[in-house]
Amino acid sequence: MTRVVLTGAGTLNPLGKDVPETFAAMQAGRCAIGPLTCRDVDRLGIQIGAEIREFDPAEHFPRNALALLDRFSQIALVAAREAISQAGLDLSGALGFRAGVILGTAGGGNTTVDDNYRTVYAEGKNRVHPLVVPRLMHNAATSHVAMEFGLRGPSLTVSTACASANHAMGQALQVLRAGQADVMVTGGSEAMLCFGGIKAWEGLRVMSRDTCRPFSRDRSGMVQGEGGAVFVFETLEHATARGAEILAEVAGFGMSSDAGDIVMPDLDGPVRAMRAALADARLAPEDVGYVNAHGTATAANDRIEAQALRVVMGAHLDRLPVSSTKSMHGHLIGGTSAVELLAALMAIREDVIAPTVNFTEADPEIALDVVPNVARKGRVDVVMSNAFAFGGLNAVLILKRFA
Repeated sequence: MTRVVLTGAGTLNPLGKDVPETFAAMQAGRCAIGPLTCRDVDRLGIQIGAEIREFDPAEHFPRNALALLDRFSQIALVAAREAISQAGLDLSGALGFRAGVILGTAGGGNTTVDDNYRTVYAEGKNRVHPLVVPRLMHNAATSHVAMEFGLRGPSLTVSTACASANHAMGQALQVLRAGQADVMVTGGSEAMLCFGGIKAWEGLRVMSRDTCRPFSRDRSGMVQGEGGAVFVFETLEHATARGAEILAEVAGFGMSSDAGDIVMPDLDGPVRAMRAALADARLAPEDVGYVNAHGTATAANDRIEAQALRVVMGAHLDRLPVSSTKSMHGHLIGGTSAVELLAALMAIREDVIAPTVNFTEADPEIALDVVPNVARKGRVDVVMSNAFAFGGLNAVLILKRFA
């Protein structure tokens, strides 16, 4: 089987404007959840979220470009620039024809949709900007990354709710293994912290009014965030030939469908996805040194994920750290598993396991070592990263220390 490695990483998320800032925040256990600043926040029942602070798009894009860029596309481009720069790739020549981009997003240009509904329905205007469709379409971020860097190979967008980024990265892995490309830029981004986006999530009654406490007995629901991360995946042969620094190996991917309920999680689906990822990576449960959990802090998700981990890991779960970084950066919906892969990368590269912050009290139904509140030092060679989406679509990635 063709081996695939990770050679670049980039991000823009509530914890940091780049990867070093994000690693530092995770290691410090910093929580980025705070009061929302979106328009008409006083009309919202939920008034907290994990926003990206102190980000000025004008510092990153010329004025004429911003007319085409919804916030989710801006996030993806900023992250892609960092990832491709770290990878040291020049994609302007022939390599561009053997390089592609696959990104995940659940909602696409939500801010653009919200703004233009307001224009038409609240303000009574009969015309909208001519570039509304190119801004809001789900493939906009993928297309802008492809255009900026000359990526002319396999390119598409994946939209599977909260598992979008993991599914996108899994598809990128498979494209490389199939020999259809030598380099893939992949990850996900989301920017749903606008009035309409938050109001829609309010309707589900799964949102916390105070903070995000995954796996804690007093957990009160998820907290929405915004952001994303982008990575460079390459075949090992290509990365070695150009002398690239290899950050980790993308060892396995598994996915499944619950085929059950549109919102309630299932036990069997996550179990099958985790087992498929382990089989793909040719690893045993005992090889896993850390699990970055889906861990949304909803009552049902946390309990069922813990049960699924017990089925897959058995007795090994008693000594296996399992944390949810959503407690720090919030639930970034389609971009969340991309940012969570940074926690996996940090564990492998820096020997630090990110904590589950805001944890107050163990739930007797959840027998996990959740790395409560404080990051933990320790060597980790294999990390499993879980993403279980509404609609019962599950995607699991495994990163491994390169050797």
